[in-house]
Amino acid sequence: MAFDDESIYDIVSEPVLAEPVLIVCLEGWVDAGLGASSAIASMLETSSTELVATFDGDVLLDQRARRPMVRIVDGVTTSLTWPEIQLRAGVDLAGRDILFLIGPEPDVHWGSFVEAVYELIIRFDVNLVIGLGAFPAPAPHTRPIKLAATVPSSSIRLLEHVGLVPGELEVPAGVTSALEMRLDDSGIDMITLWARVPHYVAAMPFPQAAAALIEGAANVGGLSLSAGSLLAAGDSSRRQVDDLVSSNPEHLAMVKALEVSLDATEGNPLGVDHMPTGDELAAELEQFLRGADEA
Repeated sequence: MAFDDESIYDIVSEPVLAEPVLIVCLEGWVDAGLGASSAIASMLETSSTELVATFDGDVLLDQRARRPMVRIVDGVTTSLTWPEIQLRAGVDLAGRDILFLIGPEPDVHWGSFVEAVYELIIRFDVNLVIGLGAFPAPAPHTRPIKLAATVPSSSIRLLEHVGLVPGELEVPAGVTSALEMRLDDSGIDMITLWARVPHYVAAMPFPQAAAALIEGAANVGGLSLSAGSLLAAGDSSRRQVDDLVSSNPEHLAMVKALEVSLDATEGNPLGVDHMPTGDELAAELEQFLRGADEA
């Protein structure tokens, strides 16, 4: 069933913006180490934002999978807080306009959602869209987090700022992939940044990944963004992982091997020609993404 794009969102305010960058971070897809969600939370904390538009959860969300939160006081149900996709406006540290598309990734009607987002992109004169994500990778926690990126073909030059994903993968997509395809040849650039989170810490918060995504977004978008608090938290996280690894000889040997592999493959964002091979990494990443899709 198709919907008129305007029927799935409401404009709450219409600020005057000067060619804002749109940053997209929707919950529910691949986010190893909570890299993307922590990055967007940090950006929102450092910028006073204004609600611009809301999307219709009745149309886009499976409310049994994304249940509202109920508030109960002395046995009395007092309120429900519904999950909501929002477009918010803020500024970076230098006052440049930014739009943030946040909330849960739509469960259904992706085509209508992407068309609605495209309409809002045109409406607010967005010239660059940056998606955020994080995935588990064969990388040691003792080295700086590397980023990889995906782009539509018309934005391929943006990969020079980050790095591409070598080889060929065929995996379930997130909605940012659908948005990339919609923006191809539109005259509007898009890049999705992916933090490579050490696979053995992917299930725990890993602030270094969030800091790398913020720094990457700042670099690609020409934005003034701060990752200071995440870098400080990352130091503590690094020490915690150091302690855990050092107490287990097998884990210590694994990290050492990953260090050797990464140091030998600098310049290849995924290190697919070495431990593991490209085919092995593709299979591992595909298995992970399929598992996330089924969760």
